[in-house]
Amino acid sequence: MARPPLPDARADGETARIEQRYARRAAAGLADRYSLLQPDVWQTVQERQRAMLGLFSRHGWHDLAQRRVIEVGCGAGGNLLELLRAGFRPEHLCGIELLAERHAEARAVLPAGVTLHLGDACAAPLPEAGADLVLQSTVFSSLLDDAFQQRLADTMWRWVRPGGAVLWYDFTWNNPRNRDVRGVPLARMRALFPHGRIEAQRLTLAPPLARAACRLSPSLYPLLNMLPPLRTHVLAWIGKPVSTPVSAPVNAR
Repeated sequence: MARPPLPDARADGETARIEQRYARRAAAGLADRYSLLQPDVWQTVQERQRAMLGLFSRHGWHDLAQRRVIEVGCGAGGNLLELLRAGFRPEHLCGIELLAERHAEARAVLPAGVTLHLGDACAAPLPEAGADLVLQSTVFSSLLDDAFQQRLADTMWRWVRPGGAVLWYDFTWNNPRNRDVRGVPLARMRALFPHGRIEAQRLTLAPPLARAACRLSPSLYPLLNMLPPLRTHVLAWIGKPVSTPVSAPVNAR
């Protein structure tokens, strides 16, 4: 069930700035742009889902019902709903959301067995090494303070049990039209998780290009997405070794 707001959710200056950034996005009235009814959006989502399920399979995660997951920045609960459909159990899922309205939306659509926390993820009362997977989807690109990024990454890493992973999905390129976000390249990801074993793959046709192409024909999306330089996001499995390695190799496709 939902937890009360964490006591220091508004104390940190960066969390307040994050709220302001999301408020500006809401005021811009871009909700329809991200609707699943848009052909570029549903193709992006389906591509990411296929890649995520492929990662679970490659890592031998065939019994998802036994895996424990924490999502940082769970928003309105869409990713957690995807995990439920994939076979994860509600009582093994936990979402953390900074924004009260999004937290309320998630609570309205998710089963009661899913635990939801409202507030700053860095202050969430969660046990160390208690999760098989910690998920973030386009959260770090909204964090413009390097120290806050590192603080959150360190918190997420503590939650992952040895042998588990951080599952990362975010974009790598800066958007010159949006000062409220910045790309997180692979080198930065490696710096945030220096002990992680990173397997990364590029996904997602550049959204402005995808929207323009799909206005002409939705069939253009998979054709253009065959060209890796046009993909702007990375899906990464950041594995936590049972023992800390001397070096952490990065394999990017």
